[in-house]
Amino acid sequence: MATAWAPPPRSDAALSVYAAAESDREINPDRYRLGDEAVDLVIDRATSRCGVAALGDPMGWRPGVEHYLSSAALDGRLNALGARTVQDTVTAKLRARAATGEYLAARPDVAERALTPPIVIIGGWRTGTTFLFRLLAGDPRLRAPLPAELYAPWRMAGLEPDERERRIDASGAGHDLLHTLNPTMAAVHDSGARLPEECVLGMGMSLRNWAFSSTTRLDSYAEWLAGEDFHDEYIAHRQMLQILDDGSDRRWLLKAPAHTAELRALAATYPGAVVVHLHRDIVETVASGASLFATYRSTYSDDVDGADVGRFQIEQTELWLRRALAFRDSDEAKTITYLDVAYADLVADTSSTVRRVYEAADIEPPDLEAMIDAHHAAQPRSGKGRHRYEPEQFGIVPGELRERMAFYPFP
Repeated sequence: MATAWAPPPRSDAALSVYAAAESDREINPDRYRLGDEAVDLVIDRATSRCGVAALGDPMGWRPGVEHYLSSAALDGRLNALGARTVQDTVTAKLRARAATGEYLAARPDVAERALTPPIVIIGGWRTGTTFLFRLLAGDPRLRAPLPAELYAPWRMAGLEPDERERRIDASGAGHDLLHTLNPTMAAVHDSGARLPEECVLGMGMSLRNWAFSSTTRLDSYAEWLAGEDFHDEYIAHRQMLQILDDGSDRRWLLKAPAHTAELRALAATYPGAVVVHLHRDIVETVASGASLFATYRSTYSDDVDGADVGRFQIEQTELWLRRALAFRDSDEAKTITYLDVAYADLVADTSSTVRRVYEAADIEPPDLEAMIDAHHAAQPRSGKGRHRYEPEQFGIVPGELRERMAFYPFP
């Protein structure tokens, strides 16, 4: 019988960071407030330089701020570092909203830039999306975004090569801190300034973003989000790519499990896109995803319950998969190219599976064996540790889960 999930131990360096945050909360309590009392505080801080009018119609962003901060207070179980991180997330997203609007207003031609329909990799959490994404990113004809580009595209657009490299290197400090706080993350989902990252990092300027609940317990926020329209978020997503466009004609390669829940908005924004949907055994998908979420959340909370994370993961996965199936039966699905890929095939016969992606995208494949070898040399499987977990650690009963997800016709 598997033991209950337990958070990874914290190093002395990490403990000092958490202690400093707790001490600072005593001195600067406003920086750590959540819930209704924090809404105007955070908005004022985010707009201190640009003014609140720079954010546009409040109905486009204020409900997201309110629901996110409320859920973080009600559901989050956050430590001081977690509470400050939530505030910082709201501040950063609102500042990005204002900066993007200012950038586009000064350069109206940017929003007219044509984009070749992207290749978008989707699927449940932990279905091989990162592996396929970073493997394909080795093709110089494709362009996968880096974290610095996603967080602040207006700062990265049109830079001279040396300045671009400097800014990418400078962005590594945040990844270094995360790995100090939670070294286990490198084995579960590695990140770094030079590693292509999922484009959901650049979304959420209306504070609508499915990825927020991966790092923080946000049950009521996720429930609200399920009823929200994401079309404006995807318009902003397209604007982000237009800002970053460098005129090289490289085709955008994107990846985010969260797109699985919003395929209607994605297809409306990118007609002609090639959507590669990965599928994995449902128990492995949910259990591995629960392990990812639990590990992430333990960075910002001292009270993470494995069974609670498993429950959330089951509910979210079911919602996303049902939405994906409904989209596939819709007329909107005819506007994109849809390719199903089994995780087992990707692992067992990587070359043939990747060739199918190139065929779907109507791109001549490169030397696939050489590309695969180069990827494994640069990012060896389990090179930073092995991701170990058991379904039972998260209250997952395999037979019951398979029965619940029997509506889903993929492995």
